[in-house]
Amino acid sequence: MANHRGGKGSFLGPKAAAIALSILAAVCLLVWGGLAMDGLYSRNKTAASSLIPAPSQAEEDSYLTDRVGGAEPGMSYIKVVINGQSRFVFGMHFTDVKSVLQQGNITLQSGDTVTPSLSTAVNENTVITIDNPNSQVTTQDSPIAYNVITKDDPSMEVGTEKVQTAGKNGVMQTTKLVQRTGSKVAFSNTIVSFVKTAPTNEVILIGTKSISESPQSSSQSSSPSSQGQQSSSPSSIGTTQAVGTPQKIAEQMLEEHGWGSEQFTCLVELWQKESGWDVTAENPSGAYGIPQALPGSKMGPGWQTSATVQISWGLEYIATRYGTPCGAWAHEVADNWY
Repeated sequence: MANHRGGKGSFLGPKAAAIALSILAAVCLLVWGGLAMDGLYSRNKTAASSLIPAPSQAEEDSYLTDRVGGAEPGMSYIKVVINGQSRFVFGMHFTDVKSVLQQGNITLQSGDTVTPSLSTAVNENTVITIDNPNSQVTTQDSPIAYNVITKDDPSMEVGTEKVQTAGKNGVMQTTKLVQRTGSKVAFSNTIVSFVKTAPTNEVILIGTKSISESPQSSSQSSSPSSQGQQSSSPSSIGTTQAVGTPQKIAEQMLEEHGWGSEQFTCLVELWQKESGWDVTAENPSGAYGIPQALPGSKMGPGWQTSATVQISWGLEYIATRYGTPCGAWAHEVADNWY
């Protein structure tokens, strides 16, 4: 998720390091879903217990320290345990249990038992427990579409092209708390939905070398120094076409910012990794939506379902902190957060 530290518009708290996040996300989600181990996660299974132990206090402390460091005044977090499955709710100015559930987008249902009571005052030592014997945790994987990126290659003749990297869909993993009446789903509430595997974008190299190029220049192009120069050119960002409605909205908004096609490619890769371009993506910490705002309500009215609201907010954050999407993507590549 994004490391949105304080900035214009009072943006987000910071993002944990990639390794710590991946480890803790695996632990939390395996506990939430009661999943059997298959690599880091198993697919489409519901189980009564977990094969992975709960995170240690040291792991939780490290995770939370990373999340709140540099956050704006008033940001805090509360641990919530839903049917034995833990998550953290980050928010502003918590007062009581009810305020935590509201900011965490946690909806109570008939039969839920909440401890302590909704009117109980809270602090960061409070642990809220919600139990319902009629609910169970389910986990499902869904595909994240890859993009096709084209890059100019001066070592290839005009009119030729080749696939440098084959495309592969990513995986979005969603864990929900579900209540059923007989065989019908009476209620479903998402606990977490995150990018389990980012897509591998297909990269196609397009030849730009003139066929009429002189033998001397061709000979020079095969020299070691020239080869090194050529190899750097195809590594440029490249261009891509929008895939899906959110990307089309973003492409238009980038034009309004005066950003070109390479900036759009950077944005595609950035938010593929952060959220899979899913408006309902919700990290274990509660970071939400396409740009992974923490808390999601900071994005303003419509933050839960509107791609336009989320993208507009995310682009403002990127412009303020990094100048351009490519600036944000470069930071993500180097440090695994933006």
